[in-house]
Amino acid sequence: MKHIAFIFFLAFMSACAAQPDLQPPASPTVLSRKATAANAPVLRTVEVASNTPTLISALSTTAETTPEKESTPRPCQLTPIIIPTKPTKTPRSLELDYDTGLHMTGTAQEIDLASYRLKVTGRVDHPLSLSYDELRCMPKVTATPTLKCVGIFEDVATWSGVPIKYILGLASVQNGAQEIKLISADGYEVKILLGNASNEENFLAYELSGKPLPILHGFPLRAVFPSMLGFNWVKWLVEIQIG
Repeated sequence: MKHIAFIFFLAFMSACAAQPDLQPPASPTVLSRKATAANAPVLRTVEVASNTPTLISALSTTAETTPEKESTPRPCQLTPIIIPTKPTKTPRSLELDYDTGLHMTGTAQEIDLASYRLKVTGRVDHPLSLSYDELRCMPKVTATPTLKCVGIFEDVATWSGVPIKYILGLASVQNGAQEIKLISADGYEVKILLGNASNEENFLAYELSGKPLPILHGFPLRAVFPSMLGFNWVKWLVEIQIG
C-alpha cells in the first residue's frame, strides 16, 4: 500500500510541474504625466482671422511627430486705425481736393464702420458679408495707377487693398456667371464683365498712401481698376452682385 501511495504521489507532482505558472491579472497601468503628454490627444488653440479662438484636436503618437499643416488661418494682427472724418468744406464735382491732390467725384458718404459690411451676392455658392477688418486681414496689394477721366483730369495716387479675384474665389462664382455689378452707398452702379473684373491687377482699396481712405475718396472701400477708365472705380462700395 505504501508503494502504491508513493506512485500516486509521483504522478501528482509530475502533473503539477506541467501546469503553466499562472500570474494574477495585471493591475491597470497608470500612465505617468510624461507618457500622457506624449501619447494623448493634444489640444492646440488657433486664432482665426476674426480673432475668435478655435480649439483643434490633433492626435500625436510620439512627442517627435511633425505637426500637420494648419488649415485654419493664422492670427491677423491689425493696427487700430483713426476713422476719417468729413472735411468742413467739400469740393464741388470735378474740383481738386487739395488735401489729397485728387479730384472730387460722386456724393461723399459717411458710413458707420462698426456696422459696415461688403456683401457679395448673386450667382455664387457662398454669399459673403465682410467687415472692414476681415478685408484688412486678406492678402494685400499696393499699386500706383493713373485714374483717368478722359478730357477732364488724370490723378495718380498709391492705393492698397485686397484683390478682387481673391474675394470672388472666396464666394465661389458659379458656372455661367458673366458679369459683376459694383454698388455704391450713394446709389451709383457699374457693371463689368467677370473676365475683366477678375484680372490680377484689380483690387478693392481701403488705403490711400498707407492710410485709411479719406471720406471724399471712398472710405471705407473703393474699387481700383488700373486699366479701366475712372468711372469704373466705384467709391463707398457696399455690394458686389454676380450675374
